[in-house]
Amino acid sequence: MAHFFKKKNVLGYCAAYDSITEDVKTLRVLFDNDQGNGYSSGELVTGHVLIELSAHTKIKAVQLCAKGCARVSWFDGPRSQPCPFGLAAITTKLLFHAFEENQLVCLSKTLVEATGGLSLLSLGHHQIPFELELPQRPLVSSFTGKYGYVCYLVKAILQRPFHRDQHVCRELPIISHVDVNSPQLVCPISENSEKMVGFWIFASGPVSLNVNIERKGYCNGQSILIYAQIENCCSRLVLPKAVIYQIQTYMACGKIIRYKQVVASVRGSPIPSGCCATWNGKKLKIPLVSPSILNSDILRVEYSLAVIQIPGAKKLKVELPVIIGTTPCNAFGNESLSMVSQFSPVMNWLALSLPDPPEAPPNYADIVSEVEREQHVSTVPCSQQASELVSRLGTRAFACTQEFRFQTPPPY
Repeated sequence: MAHFFKKKNVLGYCAAYDSITEDVKTLRVLFDNDQGNGYSSGELVTGHVLIELSAHTKIKAVQLCAKGCARVSWFDGPRSQPCPFGLAAITTKLLFHAFEENQLVCLSKTLVEATGGLSLLSLGHHQIPFELELPQRPLVSSFTGKYGYVCYLVKAILQRPFHRDQHVCRELPIISHVDVNSPQLVCPISENSEKMVGFWIFASGPVSLNVNIERKGYCNGQSILIYAQIENCCSRLVLPKAVIYQIQTYMACGKIIRYKQVVASVRGSPIPSGCCATWNGKKLKIPLVSPSILNSDILRVEYSLAVIQIPGAKKLKVELPVIIGTTPCNAFGNESLSMVSQFSPVMNWLALSLPDPPEAPPNYADIVSEVEREQHVSTVPCSQQASELVSRLGTRAFACTQEFRFQTPPPY
């Protein structure tokens, strides 16, 4: 039986913002961008260690370290245990503990080191700045799930003579950016399914689903536009529903356990028997969830969009994979794709109804021969032709058309 475990500190001590003793009133780690969403690979983490003393205090050093790990753990049982001396295996009540841990980050540096062994700090507040550069390699996003977590911590250690080391830690939020503008995440995806409702001679008819969405990648706060066609040919009432699943996968000791939960859902109108329903861009908003985690060996976080029917065909489901990223999709591209998907039937109809493109006009030499043209070219001087033309303009305009009948047309 699976057992839920409590999250433990990856550095092996209790996480706290302040460490207080008689002389050291405050020991705290502060980040410069506390209002940010988190840090990513290669970024510089800046801040300071705040020390408040109630008296003059001698110290040996102030150290800073940052650690991060991914940890997976769950209990499962009971399991059969082999018995010695060739006896048959018996079932014991011992639980099998699956555990795995991967270290992701390990950094350390000395902020203050006493010269000559000891250094004296006066009473009051002291701010010691620090800088930590995260590794350039891809990091796994911070996450807390059912049977595991990914956690990063920054630890400050104050060393004093004749005293135990005092320490305090601060959780460091890490986010691995996923750009949903990548080509494999902007292409539309679709799926269809059909199931016969009932069993054997009691079957009442099929229910079919055809679902498609504009793209595969989305970000928190965006809405998935669902285009679906649902045909109910059975004798039962069908209640369509679309849900977003978060699928957590944990791997330890050669075993795999999954935890699936619904993070968002939307319902459609009931579909009576013998009727069809169409979702023309039904919106399903994505709540604030962790981005997809696909770069860890022991922990994965994935999402899927499922359209199901209840209670007419409980097992009928169309499921489409969805990636939750951090870099929003280009707004112009999103609108263009939406317009194309909505007006594609109209554009197809227009393409069929438009006439063929007009042909180019015929060549002048193919219609009027050179001999015919010479016979009709006037030998009268241009000034005389102009005066005759002016005198004729007083009549109707079509009377002058003969003057230009065999003139070479302008170039196209």
